[in-house]
Amino acid sequence: MAALAAALVLWVWFPHPYDLLSGGRSLFLMLVGVDVVCGPLLTLVLFSPKKPRRELIADMSLVVLVQLAALGYGLHTAHEARPLFLVHEVDRFRVITAGAYGDVDVSEPIARLDAPMRPHWYKGPVTVGVRDPKDAQERMDVLLESVAGGRDFSQRPEFYVPYNAAYAPKALARAKPLQAFTTRNPAIADEAAQLLGKQGVAADAALFLPVLHRQEWVAVLDKSARILGFLPGDGFAP
Repeated sequence: MAALAAALVLWVWFPHPYDLLSGGRSLFLMLVGVDVVCGPLLTLVLFSPKKPRRELIADMSLVVLVQLAALGYGLHTAHEARPLFLVHEVDRFRVITAGAYGDVDVSEPIARLDAPMRPHWYKGPVTVGVRDPKDAQERMDVLLESVAGGRDFSQRPEFYVPYNAAYAPKALARAKPLQAFTTRNPAIADEAAQLLGKQGVAADAALFLPVLHRQEWVAVLDKSARILGFLPGDGFAP
């Protein structure tokens, strides 16, 4: 059961590097830890060799039910916390979870997205871009709300557009050379070289943009804005 849960949480809902930058690995370890500890502790409390066989079966069945309930609740929590979108905005990518929308019901605008852009429970996060505001009033409305602690453009599915070749110039406009990032972070130089080697991209042809969520990472891009992978580190450091 733990292996099946691991496959679902770590490979589907929180694929690398989201298991780290979005806390998926910690969430899974907590989930399994509670479930594994729960069984032996309850068994220790309930088991007695003096009990009749029927009573022991009933007690052990109760333990199993409690463990399954704990596992189900943990999986539900992981499902709600999973990253839905990786949104490009200006000079960064932002990981968006259901909680990023606050109390606003975004089910309708998400349902209006093209099918490839809609998140599903059996898929990882979808990479999208953000369209420009239609007019000055729309821009001002969003800016004023975001300054007041409300939602920014990346937290509004009605602004999402496909992250494709047509969008690439916007993503590349603020991207920086990856070599500058590895120079500041020599500890990950080998990891960066391995990533580029697997993708067949030369070091001088690779770019990066910061990724914002619970940890500091960067997205590695080629010159067509295709995301090659991710590396740990602060992408905003001078």
